[in-house]
Amino acid sequence: MEVGIPAGYVPAGKHADTMLDSKTAKSSKAVNFEDGDSRMDGRKKYLTAKYGAHQMALIRKRLGVEMWLLDEMAKLYDNCQPSDQAELDLDELLDIDGTSHRRAYLQRLLGDASAAPRTQVDAFIEELLVQADTL
Repeated sequence: MEVGIPAGYVPAGKHADTMLDSKTAKSSKAVNFEDGDSRMDGRKKYLTAKYGAHQMALIRKRLGVEMWLLDEMAKLYDNCQPSDQAELDLDELLDIDGTSHRRAYLQRLLGDASAAPRTQVDAFIEELLVQADTL
């Protein structure tokens, strides 16, 4: 079986002239592949993943807790500069075993929330512990 260039074939793309010259100089048994980019002019490629219903529910729950955490931290540090705000990593909190250890970690981390009254910080900590237990 011979593989060659069909009569009248003109390749599309930016290298059409050089491809024709090189193809005519080569043997008729040569197979030349085009760059993948020439066929995909202007189209973007996206990689998507499908998750099961249970996994998506967990992702939504986690996202809901993170958005709540972001809003509440903004309330605690209402008038402060972003550099003065404490950074709270939800993964670090979830890695700590036991509610009492988590509470101590949060009190130590949020102890400098000078913009908010202590009662507001304590209420935030308690609510955050409840939210963390749902994950």
